[in-house]
Amino acid sequence: MTQVLPPHEARELILSRIAAAAKSAGRDPGEVTLVAVSKKQPEARIEAALAAGQRVFGENRVQEAEARWAQRRAAHDDLELRLVGPLQTNKADAAVALFDVIETLDREKLAKALVKAMEKTGRSPRLYVQVNTGEEDQKAGVAPAETAGFVERMRRDYGLAIEGLMCIPPVEEPASLHFALLARLAREAGVEKLSMGMSADYETAVRLGATSVRVGSALFGPRESA
Repeated sequence: MTQVLPPHEARELILSRIAAAAKSAGRDPGEVTLVAVSKKQPEARIEAALAAGQRVFGENRVQEAEARWAQRRAAHDDLELRLVGPLQTNKADAAVALFDVIETLDREKLAKALVKAMEKTGRSPRLYVQVNTGEEDQKAGVAPAETAGFVERMRRDYGLAIEGLMCIPPVEEPASLHFALLARLAREAGVEKLSMGMSADYETAVRLGATSVRVGSALFGPRESA
């Protein structure tokens, strides 16, 4: 059985590997944010990560995130919450009210819902466009060839400030190809941030320009079965 490190030790190890990967690419490690993907993790592990100093967390579902983080906001005013899972338009109000960053904008219908939610709540989360770099039928995201045009429409037609791009590469293909593609698309679209890389490949992502990596199991250990 693989030994699971306590969250504070796992976090230090991940941060050291991020720093080494960044330096190997001639980058400043401070440019890379560790996003702790806390979906379906036990409360004790979340508390341990908080105690270790982790303050940026990623969640996949709005309702689960509300239950986990609504009260913790009062205790930790420096928390940053990121939605890294798909967002339904009927959850836009709740998502805008809770999250500081929404990484999964991928269609105009959702853009319209987010604009209305921002007007209603007075909050303006930072936004990333999700790109389906592998053009997989089962995955959300804008097609690579449509990315620059989509970002431009978001800015021009909806007044949305797009901060970056996000991708989830196909599991059966080298992640590096998709990370390099996302970096090129970001340059073409005129965005600066890249959310890419997970537990198995975050070091590769950092070497190829990631400004945030979404790490779950490498930080918390395997998710417990429901």
